[in-house]
Amino acid sequence: MTAPRTPSLVTTPEELRAALADGGRVGLVPTMGYLHEGHARLIERARAESDTVVVSVFVNPRQFGPREDLSRYPRDLTRDLGVAGAAGADLLFHPGVEVMYPPGYATNVTVGGVSEPLEGSSRPGHFDGVATVVLKLLGLVGPDRAYFGEKDWQQLAVVRRMVRDLNVPAQIVGVPTVREASGLALSSRNSYLTPEGQERAAVLSRALRAVQAAASRGERDTARLRQAGLDVLAGEPEVSLDYLTVVGGDMAERERVENDPMTRVLVAARMFGVRLIDNLPLWPDLPRQAGGEGT
Repeated sequence: MTAPRTPSLVTTPEELRAALADGGRVGLVPTMGYLHEGHARLIERARAESDTVVVSVFVNPRQFGPREDLSRYPRDLTRDLGVAGAAGADLLFHPGVEVMYPPGYATNVTVGGVSEPLEGSSRPGHFDGVATVVLKLLGLVGPDRAYFGEKDWQQLAVVRRMVRDLNVPAQIVGVPTVREASGLALSSRNSYLTPEGQERAAVLSRALRAVQAAASRGERDTARLRQAGLDVLAGEPEVSLDYLTVVGGDMAERERVENDPMTRVLVAARMFGVRLIDNLPLWPDLPRQAGGEGT
């Protein structure tokens, strides 16, 4: 158990550099705040592998579309300091928009390929915003490792590809999704749902498990795998489905699948006005590929 601590709050690059001057192994956990148990798991993993743990809290306007929830995205810095400290963070970096995007800012990062389908198609420009802010945070903090939740599987793929392509000297670590007892993946956006809404939203994880179960029975045709999940979703009238699909490590959809640890089933849907995403490995018991994009 990590001893609770009070993280130092820093808001500028100058304060951040001064706080990191002592060196040692640095772990970074980039977040948009409103921290929950899922974020705590990332911080705990970083704590176990680092001398200094930095949690960034920045609601990045560049990854929100014009009709998305930037203005109402939940924010609570006091809560964030408490969760981060209890999980073992040393520093909480909370820059303002003017720090990250000063007047005249004109640079954007685009990652091709893995960013283009699914979330990239549904939310144009989203992954440009993600890649840009993550690259800035990696440059500001200079971590040995940066930790991301597997709930945002495509985001994780985008960050890994960017780091590989640009020779960024940081290891990107994916940490398994944390779930409610119902199976609902933890997300800051769950706060938009009523308790009943959260219980009903667990239908998404049940649909993913139905696809897993079909694969474990030997099904390899992705149309039939997908149908197993659609049959579950059909029982919940509040589901407005964006996609339910099976992809490989390159985020490309497959017509047939083999026993590959990087094959994943992903879902995105609106329920009660809230857009939710989730995913599971198609074969959860297969070991990950050491050194590959799935590590």
